[in-house]
Amino acid sequence: MIIRIMGEGQFDLSDVEQSVLQGFDDEVERAVEQGDETTVRDALKRLHDFITAKGAAVPDDYLGSSDILVPGEDATLDEIREMLNGDGFIPND
Repeated sequence: MIIRIMGEGQFDLSDVEQSVLQGFDDEVERAVEQGDETTVRDALKRLHDFITAKGAAVPDDYLGSSDILVPGEDATLDEIREMLNGDGFIPND
């Protein structure tokens, strides 16, 4: 699975425990539902930190598409809310 963090690049998370990744995604979704921007920012930062620490950076010349798009840390609460698809950013299996 290739995840693009807007403004940061793409990361291959094929070898990552998907339930752990999903947990971070669920945390962002719950925070957005609560509408607390500080909590949303904290949860989004934890998701980004997990993706960048556990994922393998995809080379800049990779021509394939991303499977998942995650907003950058500078996204507004409204922009984050718009990007959620009912399952968070990452579809539940």
